[in-house]
Amino acid sequence: MRGVMRRLPIARQVFWDIREENLLYVDKTARILEMLRAPDRVFFLARPRRFGKTLLCTTLHAIFDARRELFDGLAIGAADSGWEWKKYPVIRLDMSAGGFSDGAAACALSLQDRLVSAARRLDVPLRGETLATRFAALIEDVRAKYGEKAAVIIDEYDSPLLSMIGKPQEFNAMREILRDFYRTVKVKEEDLRFTFITGITKFSKVSIFSALNNLTDITLDPKYADICGIMQEEMERDFVEYIDKHAAKFGGRDAYLARLRNFYNGYRFTEKPLTVYNPYGLLLHFNNGEFHSYWFESGTPNYLVELLKKANLPIIEFSNVQITVEDLRKFDLENLEPTSVLFQSGYLTIKDYNADFERFTLDYPNTEVRGAFANELATSYLQIPLFKKSSVLNKVPELLYNGEIDRALEEGIKPFLAGIPYDISSKEEKYFQSVFHIIFNMLGLRCRSEVRTASGRADSIVETPKYVYCFEFKTNGTADVALAQIDTKEYLTAWTGTGKTLVKVGVVFDGEKRQICEWKVGR
Repeated sequence: MRGVMRRLPIARQVFWDIREENLLYVDKTARILEMLRAPDRVFFLARPRRFGKTLLCTTLHAIFDARRELFDGLAIGAADSGWEWKKYPVIRLDMSAGGFSDGAAACALSLQDRLVSAARRLDVPLRGETLATRFAALIEDVRAKYGEKAAVIIDEYDSPLLSMIGKPQEFNAMREILRDFYRTVKVKEEDLRFTFITGITKFSKVSIFSALNNLTDITLDPKYADICGIMQEEMERDFVEYIDKHAAKFGGRDAYLARLRNFYNGYRFTEKPLTVYNPYGLLLHFNNGEFHSYWFESGTPNYLVELLKKANLPIIEFSNVQITVEDLRKFDLENLEPTSVLFQSGYLTIKDYNADFERFTLDYPNTEVRGAFANELATSYLQIPLFKKSSVLNKVPELLYNGEIDRALEEGIKPFLAGIPYDISSKEEKYFQSVFHIIFNMLGLRCRSEVRTASGRADSIVETPKYVYCFEFKTNGTADVALAQIDTKEYLTAWTGTGKTLVKVGVVFDGEKRQICEWKVGR
């Protein structure tokens, strides 16, 4: 009800705690009910970290535990929902924490601890010689005790494996343990009412996918595009008091909603053109009213930066990258595809889908991720010290917003380039283009590289509210040649008539000195 500002569920993921404490809850039970009504009985969902997967798991737990009182006022709790509130034994295994990072032996002990905990909660003894046989016996015994098939919920199934990336020997040993353990879900199918598995990635060569031929992967299913995350209409409906609270600070309601959408929305997981907010970042923003990179700063997996270094993939290729449906689903440790890993981890998202060729176009989801990821790359990939980044951050955005491109290059970009260690820099034109791309995105500016036009590809386009900058980079040639190419190829034609000032910038690099040696500006 408008006027009642319910407390935000900051760092809360247990459904019954949120409902019992009357914290704000965005109702996802209509979508959950759609899944429960489907003929399928084994589901898998991959979403990035901190996207509400655990809350979804505990919501399912409460549904199968028949705790109807928790669902008053929600879609599934309505009298006409058709859901039969029948109690089933629930085996829920949370794999997100434990001693997995200590190797295969520790993984086995952690799995044992989870089985012991589940057996204790369901009041059945744990029997069997191996982890797989104990899991199977647990499923059998709870059916015998309660007279109903069990619901199995496995949250963050891939957490143990992700902790071992970079350690192939330990990874393979752990994979063998998990393969046998997860295979139980297939073996005991007749004793299971429902199975739901979540993760960040879909590892290939793990029998949870190869052996489970009855598994329904809803990760890219348009029907479940919004089962995790917060849609725009949900945000405007459920957080109206928080919107009213902060709107004046950011220029009024319309300007505030536009800024929220640009900064935090944009995650798209299926061919359906529906985008959502990451709940974690949105909740923290509403809690203090500040625009920060909350989701990104909550933890960037180290393996991502290491993967990018090993793949030697130009940073500019993370924008508007084309990928097949099959590659988008893949996560094979022996043949990691960087763009699919970045998508599954939440650093890239779907921007477009070509049904004729079954190809997705990926790009950064929003301003938060674009800027924060570039900032991380500047530190880890380019090894730029903090004070050098600060000198750029303090000068360049305001100068570009005011049209002072000469000062931006002289006082910001050149010092930044000088701070890159000599041994990791390159003489290649693509390298300098990538560095510019990192800089502009790190600053939160909208930078697109390799921009396709009718006559060719512009190296980089940077937009501000009043200006459009078109950069052409050269390591051989002159600034005049670069400016002439912008004119000849008509790179800025698409922005003619927008009311913005169009600025052409030709930049020449000295490959030996790894520095800008010349630039010219045309208007």
